[in-house]
Amino acid sequence: MAEDPETPPPPLPPLPGRGEAATAMEKGLGSFLFRAEVPVRFRDIDVGGHAHHSHALAYFEEARWRYWTDVAGREARAEAVDYILAEARLRYRARILHPDILSVGVRAESVGRTHVELAYEVRTGRNEVAVTGSTILVMYDYAAGKSKPVPDDLRVRLERHEGRPLPRRADPSR
Repeated sequence: MAEDPETPPPPLPPLPGRGEAATAMEKGLGSFLFRAEVPVRFRDIDVGGHAHHSHALAYFEEARWRYWTDVAGREARAEAVDYILAEARLRYRARILHPDILSVGVRAESVGRTHVELAYEVRTGRNEVAVTGSTILVMYDYAAGKSKPVPDDLRVRLERHEGRPLPRRADPSR
């Protein structure tokens, strides 16, 4: 008997370590199942006494690298990176001060034929939302010099971690 294309697939079993998500939710840390601690460095501070706006992308990047290796199962080597950052959006909500340890949440929002959209939330040590944003990562074959499809195993790992099927979105325009 053929499966009904309108029926969603059964839920995937959770990956280990999901117990931390409940703790994060109880602490009011939002709906991000993955969080990474990122220190605010003295060099991040500008003449206004807070982190320069450009550093928010670096905080995203540090957390994304950990998400990409821990959740997506990709190799933790620079030469193994298999995507290009195609787009970034940020919204600043509160000052980031030094010294502090930021809690950066990362989650997969959607998957297209060749891209993955990630959402971010940066919280200060006072649990204040400082920055939110998103990025679009286009899977890329550096040897061939062109985009490539999102691997099935990557889509499965992301959906299993997020605990839900990820929406399929049209690829971003070039």
